[in-house]
Amino acid sequence: MKISSRVVVIPQENIDTDQIIPARFLKVTDKAGLGANLFADRPDFRALIGLSGGGSQVLVAGNNFGCGSSREHAPWALADFGFKAVISTSFADIFRQNCLKNGLLPIIVDARTHARLKPGASVTIDLAFQSLSIAGGPTVTFPIDSFSKTCILEGLDEIGYILMHDSAIAAFENRGN
Repeated sequence: MKISSRVVVIPQENIDTDQIIPARFLKVTDKAGLGANLFADRPDFRALIGLSGGGSQVLVAGNNFGCGSSREHAPWALADFGFKAVISTSFADIFRQNCLKNGLLPIIVDARTHARLKPGASVTIDLAFQSLSIAGGPTVTFPIDSFSKTCILEGLDEIGYILMHDSAIAAFENRGN
C-alpha cells in the first residue's frame, strides 16, 4: 500500500473516540455511512477537515489519539470518510488495534517528525517499506507488526488471513484420520 496525499492536521491531544464518532451513531453494525458523522459534535474539527479541500487520505492527530471507550466505530468512521492513515506520536492501544484490524494504518512518529507535519503538507506513505516521506523534508520509518502489515497489504482481516491458509489447515486436520 502506497499513499500520497496532503495531510489534515488536528493538533489537539487526547481526542477520544466519542469525539471521533459520538455515541448516538453507534447503533449501526454497517460501516457504510459513518464517515458522514465523523467529528459530528466538533464543528472546529469538521472545519479543519473541510479546509483541506476534501480528499485527504492522511489525518495528523495530537498525542494519545483514540483514547476513551473501545468503540470500533471510530476507525470505521475515519476509513469511511476516506482516511487511509492516521499519524500521531501515540495512540490509545485498543484504538490502534481496532485501526489495524480494519485496514486503517496508525503511524507512530517521534515529536520532531510530527512537528514537521503542517496543515496541507504532502506526504507519501509506503507500507511495504514502513516509510513516511514528507515533501521537502525527511523520510522516516515507522513500526508495525508483521501480521498487521501483511493483512493491510493483502486487504485481509483476521478471518481472511486464516482462510488464506485453508488448504494447510485441512491437510493438518486430515493427518489424524
